[in-house]
Amino acid sequence: MPRSPDTVVFDIGNVLIQWDPRLLYREFFGNEEHADRFLAEVLPPEWNLEQDRGRSFSEAIAEAIARHPDQEEPIRAWDTRWHEMVPGEVPGSVAILKALKAAGVPLYAITNFSREKFAECRERFPFLAEDFIDVVVSAHEGLIKPDRRIYEVLFARNDLDPGQTVFIDDSPANVEAARDIGMHAIHFTGAEPLERALRDLGFVF
Repeated sequence: MPRSPDTVVFDIGNVLIQWDPRLLYREFFGNEEHADRFLAEVLPPEWNLEQDRGRSFSEAIAEAIARHPDQEEPIRAWDTRWHEMVPGEVPGSVAILKALKAAGVPLYAITNFSREKFAECRERFPFLAEDFIDVVVSAHEGLIKPDRRIYEVLFARNDLDPGQTVFIDDSPANVEAARDIGMHAIHFTGAEPLERALRDLGFVF
């Protein structure tokens, strides 16, 4: 059983910043059904995952256009209008991050994120560059959660004991992987349940 944690490791997408491709494509097509079909058939989740694994956006867009040349405009929008998928911070989460930092809690992150868009988000959301001791980005490592090796990158690079960390993620699979490797883990469903769960683990902030 893991010991009481003293270090917090955040996921980023849909824990600290919102991300939903449907926001862009429902606006683009003006039709929810059309948008959902496009995201299932033309740019499905497994296509996007390859950017998180390290494929460049230029390569990804070219590959998708080759498959669906009649959909070039909406495919290119995935790159040129990407930030419309990211309307802002997840309500309440960044306040918790800031409170933990103010209390002296060591903060880290492990995120499935493309290289290009993570760089843009570090500029758009300054806390991504300022508030973590280290961020393990999947595209930089060629590894994606829930592969246990991406968690091991964090431990090795920062000399961390898994049993003294708590990992926060909106994906049940990623939470389960963290537990399997010896971390405490919280399935993120909102800022208020997160705050309660952290306090239950003994964090004071």
